[in-house]
Amino acid sequence: MATAAAGNDAAVKGGGKKKLIIIVAIVLVVVMVGVGALLMMKKKSHAEDEEGAGEEKPAAAHVKPGTPPTFVPLDPFTVNLADKEVDRFAQVGITLEVADPKVADQLKAYMPAIRNNVLLVLSHKTSAELLSPEGKEKLAREIRREAVRPMGIELDDEDEEDDAAPKKKKRKKRQVESPVTQVLFSTFIVQ
Repeated sequence: MATAAAGNDAAVKGGGKKKLIIIVAIVLVVVMVGVGALLMMKKKSHAEDEEGAGEEKPAAAHVKPGTPPTFVPLDPFTVNLADKEVDRFAQVGITLEVADPKVADQLKAYMPAIRNNVLLVLSHKTSAELLSPEGKEKLAREIRREAVRPMGIELDDEDEEDDAAPKKKKRKKRQVESPVTQVLFSTFIVQ
């Protein structure tokens, strides 16, 4: 019996050493994979830093060069303007440029809310605001902001930041990239 117990102890000790070696090998493999992944991420971020140093990336930076954008035309808008002295109206044709066809499908799903927001923006404008080039640019920025709002995307209002008093410090918000890269006017009539 003493010899059988001694044989069992030797087998248990030998099996424990094998398990220990396997566990150590697995830990080493996991550590090596982690170090390799970390080095690749650092190398990739370093390459991106060098590539983008001193230059801003365009709004559609994730789009492959040579890929045409997707356009989402909106039905023309006819609205009464906010002129107080004379009744004026505007007829505006708008097309939204997006970088990804999937975003175009999302926009189409939200189209009633998008049209509502654009109508509200247009109806608060006066003819004088819409006839100047600066007014049209401001309108395009506002439409771009309002077109993505139904999707839950809040863009900063650049005009409010420009007009803000220098004494007020604004907290830096994380820059949100708009899926709408540009607002294009196909018709613009003010009467």
